[in-house]
Amino acid sequence: MPAAGDSGHADTPPSAPAPGTNPVQTVHKDGPASTGSSPVPPAAALLSDAGAPAALVQDLRPPSIVLDGLFQAIGEAHIYTDAKTAADAVPDEAPADLMAEYNVAKLRPDFSLKDFVARHFTLPERKTVSYQRSPDENVRDYINGMWDVLSRPPDTQVAYSSQLPLPYTYVVPGGRFSELYYWDSYFTMIGLYENQKIDLMRDMVRDMASMIDRYGHIPNGSRTYYLSRSQVPFFSLMVDLLAMHDGQVAYTTFLPELQAEYDYWMDGQDSVPPGGAYRHVVRLPDGTVMNRHWDDMDTPRDESYPEDIATAAHSDRPKEEVYRDLRAGSETGWDFSSRWLADGHTLSTIHTTDLLTVELNCMIPHLQQTLAHAYELKGNKEEAARYSRLAQGRIEAMQRVLWDERRAAFIDYDWKKGESTSILSGATVVPLFMQMATPEQAKAVSESVRKNLLKVGGLIATERSGSGQQWDSPNGWAPLQWMAVKGLNQYGYDTLASDIAARWMGRVIGTYEKSGVLLEKYDVVNPFISPKGGKGGGEYPMQIGFGWTNGTLLGLMNRYPQNTRVVLDRNPAADQPSPQPLPPMNAYGVQSDNDALSRYSQPTVILTPRPVAPTPTLPQMSVVGASAPSSATQIPPSTAPAPAPAPAPAQPASAADKTTAATTAPVPSGSETGNAEHHDGMVSTAPVPPQNAPAMPQPAQPTQPASQPPTTTDSSGNNTDGTDRKPAANSSASPPG
Repeated sequence: MPAAGDSGHADTPPSAPAPGTNPVQTVHKDGPASTGSSPVPPAAALLSDAGAPAALVQDLRPPSIVLDGLFQAIGEAHIYTDAKTAADAVPDEAPADLMAEYNVAKLRPDFSLKDFVARHFTLPERKTVSYQRSPDENVRDYINGMWDVLSRPPDTQVAYSSQLPLPYTYVVPGGRFSELYYWDSYFTMIGLYENQKIDLMRDMVRDMASMIDRYGHIPNGSRTYYLSRSQVPFFSLMVDLLAMHDGQVAYTTFLPELQAEYDYWMDGQDSVPPGGAYRHVVRLPDGTVMNRHWDDMDTPRDESYPEDIATAAHSDRPKEEVYRDLRAGSETGWDFSSRWLADGHTLSTIHTTDLLTVELNCMIPHLQQTLAHAYELKGNKEEAARYSRLAQGRIEAMQRVLWDERRAAFIDYDWKKGESTSILSGATVVPLFMQMATPEQAKAVSESVRKNLLKVGGLIATERSGSGQQWDSPNGWAPLQWMAVKGLNQYGYDTLASDIAARWMGRVIGTYEKSGVLLEKYDVVNPFISPKGGKGGGEYPMQIGFGWTNGTLLGLMNRYPQNTRVVLDRNPAADQPSPQPLPPMNAYGVQSDNDALSRYSQPTVILTPRPVAPTPTLPQMSVVGASAPSSATQIPPSTAPAPAPAPAPAQPASAADKTTAATTAPVPSGSETGNAEHHDGMVSTAPVPPQNAPAMPQPAQPTQPASQPPTTTDSSGNNTDGTDRKPAANSSASPPG
């Protein structure tokens, strides 16, 4: 019998969606494609009365532009305690209609902006505040329970929302962060891997790939106001982690997105002159190519609009420069830290775009290594060899440029001044985490960490205190502890790694026993454990949840079960031996089983392409001693590369098709088809066992300084002459000695 309301005719199409609704196609594992919980209407149902297709369109401009005038007024009036609420609030009607109504209403003598906003906007739901700790719940139970609290189903597009819809289930950090964030997600995935929630982890990687396909990069977070920047590129590490379970099919499937990610970060590299910069690319005077953080916009951030205006007002620089450096600081993930401040303590002196940061210049060569491995699997040996060479050149450049002999640590480099910033931070462990430090450098870093960063509750973010910024002392953060422990383990400093893990777990679990929640950050200097966690600083209150704390804590508890006994008597693993090293290990040898292959043979969810918002006018080349012009400056065609064209709507392509399109060198005949399996018209390439696949590099011996031969560079602009020289600030030759 048909259900109530069902006509009983199997061939009768469902009712057309209500006018103005925009269904977004999603696919569930065990059911048909759907929009949320409703079936996707057939093509006929998406036609208007005139027979024209109903366009699925999202305005990708940020609210500060879409609601120009009203948005600024909301910020100036401080309608919301948290400025991000204004950027996330959803207009209840079309923005053009809303603005017309506002422009009339504001002229009335009795106009109340607060009442107007309350009538015309819907506030986003904050799900995590409803979580309550169960009686006798230990920290493992809490983490397991929080996966459901922090998970979000595939998005249904909401008209006029700033949220970028995602086609697969994902995990948010928690608190005010109700969308997917880029680098946070990697450390959250560690916990999913440890809990064997592989389907959810795979879905998050697919969401990241979906954003690359639609927008050309992974934005800072899944909001329109984050589209002008990205975050530290952890996508290749996410694929590594997924390959630990799924095998080599993960690399071949996501090769097109890995290539697009690389192209985004290296945009303009062939046109940047020595001593110049363009977007994320910097070419030092000796020709070495490295990367910096950048944002294509130079206006106040939507999520911190009034705060940014206040910060710029305290600077003598053009406000556009301050805004861009604040935005670039957000792209680092360390928003904010004394690392980015010219005077070390005043936010208005921020100069992020002048800095070559440690993390970013480790992630780019890892991305190159991953591309080399993926192309090797696809049979494209020429591209594999090219990216392997580029990766080695970038690693050598990182070892040379970012190593501060005086501080015995890896330190950010001011490319305009031609010198290290000298600010020691937890980022010094990242080259060890990525296995890109020499043995001598690793030994020196271990001593610097022990003497200067290790405190009673773990590692502090930087040695600086009193800046008022949250990524400084006395705060410690989960990603830094994880990268330090794993990095030190990889170079044989197991005792120090275990000590850091024990102190951090004691601080986090001890705080949990007092507060019942896990938090975003912690005060690791105070000998007394506070239920409030971190010391504060930054632009918002303490956030609970919390994705990356949950994920990395679970990994450390599994790796060091004995170390949790003092703070967690009921740890079920306390008497068990330690398992394998922290994930991911070298995933290049993991083979894909039939179950993994079957999951990759299913059709990929393709969100209907949307028109891309007008690309902000990109800057001219900036050179040493000159500031980047504002985004209003036109680009002289003779001095700057043209911006990449917006992606045109295209028919969905198989992974194999996209890989072929992304390949710049010819693929050897038969390499794409010799191991292909066909599933319902889709092509799934079976993994090819890697032959001489590029593994994670072993720590190299330091290069001995040489006399001054002419500098030569490879195709990426990195030195190939074997010398170990720090580039000078304003010359193409290195200084004597």
